[in-house]
Amino acid sequence: MNTVDQTRELAAFLRTRRERLDPGDVALPARRAQRRTPGLRREEVAELAGVSVDYVIRLEQGRGLRPSAEVLEALADALRLSEDERAYLFELARQRPNRQAPTAEEAGPLARLVLDLSPLPAMLLNHRFDILAWNPEMAGLMLDFGTLPPAQRNSLWLCMLHPGLRDFFRDRERTLREGIADLRASWAAHPDDKALTELVDELTAASEEVARLWALRDVRVNGRGQKRLRHAVKGPLTVDYEVLAPIQAPGQRLVIYRAADAGSQRVLDAIARECAGKSRDRAERSRPL
Repeated sequence: MNTVDQTRELAAFLRTRRERLDPGDVALPARRAQRRTPGLRREEVAELAGVSVDYVIRLEQGRGLRPSAEVLEALADALRLSEDERAYLFELARQRPNRQAPTAEEAGPLARLVLDLSPLPAMLLNHRFDILAWNPEMAGLMLDFGTLPPAQRNSLWLCMLHPGLRDFFRDRERTLREGIADLRASWAAHPDDKALTELVDELTAASEEVARLWALRDVRVNGRGQKRLRHAVKGPLTVDYEVLAPIQAPGQRLVIYRAADAGSQRVLDAIARECAGKSRDRAERSRPL
């Protein structure tokens, strides 16, 4: 198979996406003149995208243009591209899409999956490390996230600044360094995310330790590893963690903990039993008399 000529493929892709659309699909008035070719005219795409007709022509002719992310977003909207098609368009143009950060509401089916993973502690994060969903076992292991203000439901903020978790990580220096390296990778990948930049500013301003590690400019995406923890009541344990990236939810991360040894498994089992007991108590209290 020949190597992809991205300029030619971009031109052909835009042309075929234009030709598959009907004016009625994009709320354009029907033209009285008979159309000699299927789909939208280039003039109509230009109008919808807010660019010149000449620009559309040059793109479709593969004349060496490299459209900006803003122009690609406008073209994707004008051509009614699906999420997969939009990603493909940006790949061909060697650009990064301006994705909105996932919200708690968008956790949807993944939030249910987090619950289904019980008794394994699990939580769902976005690219800012905001905690979008968690199961009782993860809350039992760390702390009750539901009692925190939404602004503090961030795994890095909790790890670095929450006083109740100061001694939670037995390898605190290594944990902070790896977390900050992961944060730097996400920060570079989302340069226009004001909230993410504000998180970096808050963390580095609030802690000299964090500021020192941030200045090292380490970069590492943590997809798998081990953490040595200390539960406030049940004592030390070690967990292996796995980070999964759902295809249908770009930017989100599903984090799952598993016991690394028999002693740690006993600690997780005890936490799971307590969570199950609390769940039964709540069910009993809510049962009608």
